[in-house]
Amino acid sequence: MPRMLDVSDDVRAEIGDEEADRLLAGDNTPGSYDCTSCRTPGDAEQERTSTVLFVGDETAVLAFAHATCLPSQIVAVSEEQLQGAVRSITGEDGEGAADVVPDQAVLGVTSGLVLIDGELRPALVVEPTGPISRPGTAPGTGRGDDFLPLLIEQGFMPVTSLDGVPPALPGWSVLLAMGQLHAILQPGTNGSPVAWWQAHHPLQVTEAWRAAANKTQTVLLFAAPVGVIGRQPREDLLRDALDKAAAHGQLVASAMPLAGT
Repeated sequence: MPRMLDVSDDVRAEIGDEEADRLLAGDNTPGSYDCTSCRTPGDAEQERTSTVLFVGDETAVLAFAHATCLPSQIVAVSEEQLQGAVRSITGEDGEGAADVVPDQAVLGVTSGLVLIDGELRPALVVEPTGPISRPGTAPGTGRGDDFLPLLIEQGFMPVTSLDGVPPALPGWSVLLAMGQLHAILQPGTNGSPVAWWQAHHPLQVTEAWRAAANKTQTVLLFAAPVGVIGRQPREDLLRDALDKAAAHGQLVASAMPLAGT
């Protein structure tokens, strides 16, 4: 049975056609693996699996992830992170290791309507699956969560209550196409927008959310550290979680124009 493996063009270019073809043929690929993103087991023969190549200054390590968690891609990390992670894997030399970089976190995005100033506002809530370290931080040193400080440095504002609409963040936008959420865009170095977050598969939003977004042409983005908001099944519970996060100084926000429809 052919393995359900995805090898992106970038990964193929880095590892070479021969190695990529061997992987797709089932060589050098574990049938089962621990997803490098969510840490739960996966099976390359039963579900779509992504090849993720972690690249340091001198070392490259191939890992595997559920395609629903991460697309096949190259992830640049510091050489210290890579070497430390490889040494921590008992009985592995790093080739094909799945648990490569413990600090790799994925951004989870939830949509919902939030009542502010008497009007229902379309909002996105961003929460990572793990602590976010400042780029270049070596393992074991300063392993705090820098998610909010990094966002504040990019212009997000700390929120102490949800009494008003947060200020706009110049150059950022939310991409909606055919009624589905595709990406959160930020300014690129050459002036063109680039994806700060991109959906692996376009996310469906409710008709009410899309109507509110089309009406205001603005989406509010709230962000909190891992474990602060959680996956809330109802919008009233989401609002309660946002209020608590704001009261505890664990929430930042901005307003972004809607791109698309």
